[in-house]
Amino acid sequence: MTDSQLPDTSSPTAPAEGALRNAVQHGLPAAIADLSNLVRIPSVAWDGFDHSHVQRSAEAVRALLEGLGVFDSVQISRAPLETGDMLGQPAVLATRAARNGKPTILLYAHHDVQPPGDDADWDTPPFEPTVLGDRLYGRGAADDKAGVMAHVASIRALTETLGSDFDLGLAVFIEGEEECGSLSFTNFLEQHREQLAADAIVVADSGNWDVETPALTVGLRGNVAFRLKISTLDHASHSGMFGGAVPDAMLVAVQLLSTLYDADGGNAVAGLTAHEQQTPEYPESQLRAETGLLDGVSPIGTGSILSRIWSKPSITVTGIDAPSVKNASNTLVPSVTVKLSARVAPGQSAASALQAIQSHLSTHVPYGAKLEISHVELGNPFLVDTSGWAVADAKDAMTEAWGKDVVEMGVGGSIPFIADLVEMFPKAQILVTGVEDPDSRAHAPNESLHLGVFHRAILTEALLLAKLNARA
Repeated sequence: MTDSQLPDTSSPTAPAEGALRNAVQHGLPAAIADLSNLVRIPSVAWDGFDHSHVQRSAEAVRALLEGLGVFDSVQISRAPLETGDMLGQPAVLATRAARNGKPTILLYAHHDVQPPGDDADWDTPPFEPTVLGDRLYGRGAADDKAGVMAHVASIRALTETLGSDFDLGLAVFIEGEEECGSLSFTNFLEQHREQLAADAIVVADSGNWDVETPALTVGLRGNVAFRLKISTLDHASHSGMFGGAVPDAMLVAVQLLSTLYDADGGNAVAGLTAHEQQTPEYPESQLRAETGLLDGVSPIGTGSILSRIWSKPSITVTGIDAPSVKNASNTLVPSVTVKLSARVAPGQSAASALQAIQSHLSTHVPYGAKLEISHVELGNPFLVDTSGWAVADAKDAMTEAWGKDVVEMGVGGSIPFIADLVEMFPKAQILVTGVEDPDSRAHAPNESLHLGVFHRAILTEALLLAKLNARA
């Protein structure tokens, strides 16, 4: 079914809701244990890492889905990369056909994780799940193996409550390369279009307002990333002999990169646009607490803090290839390569943002230095249509599970493939949920999952599935 006007008959009976709550509560230890087993697998899909772990992670996810006993098919699949003849990383796809006119819901998460970085920066081993207080620490504990387990545990609870003969259609898509760019994502959608078609899509890869307040993500910034090589010389020269007459690449890099920012540290690139929206109250003290901003260091940008994060563009220099301090010699550097990561506000395409940044760089480069752009990555921003029945059901389920009203929030980060989902399945309603909170530190050392949030996220999804199963 793809009718967005399904009548509202979605409220499960009180006994069913109570049984679901009990099932989720009783199943929580098993869900945490299964999550811990997934965290132990270092499933980093980046180049330079052992990809056999990604395969092993996919096999573990497949076993979990097969163990639910409700799917018509569970498979591991790879799709071709967007360029070349190679295949992408293994994804897991499970499907169950809807019956008796019920809707189908697609549940998405990803089982690959970010690299751990330096183990010395972690308080616990990154791939040894460790419970400290009310948090589970480990790489992928929050982003996004907890999303995987929220899907698994909610279906377990639904099956325990209703039996395996319910009518709701299910598709579960657990990607294996989200953290390295989802390079085969579009081809995967095309390859499995019929199996993935759904009335509603839950993307469990976002966060919540705090550990006590649920959130539905309704806006995501897009992204533009690329490498910029800056060159001024065809070989290194003695800085004492020629410094002061010859511009080296480091000088150009410092001057050129500084032009990207205005006096407040905000965007200075003409052609990058902002999106006007109201934002909840978010004091500077909260920003400092959640980011570790040092005393005496001021925030950047203008306007409300959340508007700077959710609905304005930003540019970050995320890496520089240049001589290290340890290996520095007294020479003029002939070339420097930097990686730029820009966030694109909703309402602007990533392609037009890239064009604006390229135009700015070529216009402002000093001394006639040579610029070369490569390794371009683009992801469009997204705004959720909140008028559909699936959004209403999801917000009701969140309120019931958390006991608090839902915050509609934007996210400064990007989930570019959502735009691909919308393009492929334009009639499907998109629900962006998640298990993270402001202290989860996804992508950073000491990533963690709040176990209370995990519990409520599972209960939310179980209640949502029950509501959708009750729809006609």
